[in-house]
Amino acid sequence: MKSLFPFLDWMRLVDKRTLQADTFAGFTNAAVVLPQAIAFAAIAGLPPEYGLYSAVVIPIVAALYGSSWHQISGPSTAISLVVFATLSPVYQPGSAEFIAAAMTVSLLVGAFQFLLGIARLGQLMNFVSPSVMMGFTAGAAVLIGQSQIATIMEGLTTNLEHDRLSNLDSLVFIAKANYSLILVVLVTLVSSILLRRLLPKWPSHLIALILGGAVAYLMHARAHGVEFVEPITFHLPPFRIPEFSAEELRSLAPGSFAIALIGLLQTVSISRAIAGRSRQHIDTNREIIGQGLSNLVGSLFSSYAGSGSLTRSGLNYDCGARTPLSAILSSLFLLGMIAFIAPLVHYLPIPAMSGLIILIAWRLVEFEKISHVLRTSPPESMVLVCTFLAVLFLEMEFAIFLGVILSLCFFLRRTMQTDVPLWVPNPKNPHRSFANAERAKLPECPQAIFSRLQGPLYFGALEGLQRQFRRLEQTRPHQTHMVMGIDGNIGMDLSGAEFLIEEAKRRKARGGGLYLIVKYPRLRQQLSTYRVAKEIGRGHVFRRKSEAIPGVVRHLDPVICAACRNRIFLECPKVPASITQQTSQPLSEVAVSA
Repeated sequence: MKSLFPFLDWMRLVDKRTLQADTFAGFTNAAVVLPQAIAFAAIAGLPPEYGLYSAVVIPIVAALYGSSWHQISGPSTAISLVVFATLSPVYQPGSAEFIAAAMTVSLLVGAFQFLLGIARLGQLMNFVSPSVMMGFTAGAAVLIGQSQIATIMEGLTTNLEHDRLSNLDSLVFIAKANYSLILVVLVTLVSSILLRRLLPKWPSHLIALILGGAVAYLMHARAHGVEFVEPITFHLPPFRIPEFSAEELRSLAPGSFAIALIGLLQTVSISRAIAGRSRQHIDTNREIIGQGLSNLVGSLFSSYAGSGSLTRSGLNYDCGARTPLSAILSSLFLLGMIAFIAPLVHYLPIPAMSGLIILIAWRLVEFEKISHVLRTSPPESMVLVCTFLAVLFLEMEFAIFLGVILSLCFFLRRTMQTDVPLWVPNPKNPHRSFANAERAKLPECPQAIFSRLQGPLYFGALEGLQRQFRRLEQTRPHQTHMVMGIDGNIGMDLSGAEFLIEEAKRRKARGGGLYLIVKYPRLRQQLSTYRVAKEIGRGHVFRRKSEAIPGVVRHLDPVICAACRNRIFLECPKVPASITQQTSQPLSEVAVSA
């Protein structure tokens, strides 16, 4: 029952107090998403009603089957942009074929996301750097802003075939720039900015659009060449099974997978960000399943692909939402608002919409975070810049894949950088805790190396490990014994196990040995499974340093120990007592040979 109906977990928590909070948050979100949905539909190349359908259907399903109690899903800027970029080269934006293809894309996006969730691949999202999304959204913001600025530039024309950066200009009606148009844009922009600063809990976008429309009406802007939104007819989201051919599936699948990936990256990062404030545990796989189902069901009710929304989710939390019921109530309130506002939509001037879209695009760019990345991390900076430039100059699906691949390459490179520092007891410390021998310039045992493996022990890291082990052999040829501690968070694969066995054989051939300090049961089980303990000798595997030190000292050459003056271990003084009786060689000569 929990698997089929996960919403039963939170529904039992609904009471009068939570219902009141969720109702307020839901109504506020409905007022915010109404103008956004119309704007996002314009960005996606779809009629306004399809943005509203997505804002009604997708949040309900995502709330029922997702894990976040505060995230609200639906149409978003980045997803809308990629939908347009995927379909516009093949279909005429706004046409019946374009709309049908958008529903097919939504179906494919939902299927991809649902399968990823069922396969429990949510943890793969952890390997994608946030810099990918920062670069992608910044590039998307540039494209969106550039396309909307075109509406207020006098005499600006669009050539979609030769101007890559103007590929969204078909979404808006190019109007001749005039004072009426500019005034409508300025009123919309300034009022939205001021309302957001002075009254942050008010629906600033909706009020700004109303003010922009009122100015246009009072100035008779239609007579001065200002275009208005086409009228829409209110009705419930119609049920329609997407129709497609095998050829369409093949052509739309790559772009759909890119949209699915972008949507999941947005959704997971938003849900975790909100959970960091609400202290709620997020089930990533369940969140992915919820997103997949929301797009699958949405495609049957004329909704194009959506994802989690940072603006609406943050607003939902700030308004005091207590359960996912707030998202469901938001959709129901939106239906009521559409019934009232639908006849008035054709009074909405296109320039006011353009001003709002420009503002939304500007707020997409995370200037502070981007600046921090560029200052502090060269690898992340490269990922961010490459993704940003790819969005501007390459196909958008390719841009997100490029960013993800670069991010994974840098991650794998970091995992391959395993370090093997040398450790010895610090005589200046009363507890004789181990310290880095090379950094602290502490004396070492002339016969044994004590080290600690810092990093994973798998096939990708072996080349670097072999290089470090050979360096130790060359710089410390007489230290034939090696004691290596392996941390509990470091796993190993078969290649890593074979590497340990080979190193043990090399040490043994030189008259020494390899000793392992492994405390954690999982790692000890791996040593047994891969036959490492059997090959190097069970007497060479210890649980802690206090066992390993006397075990290694017993295998040291007593003649060299007699001449050693370092005495770095407490066990060392016990050894030389009988050494002089076992050898007739003068102690001075032993020291020289050592």
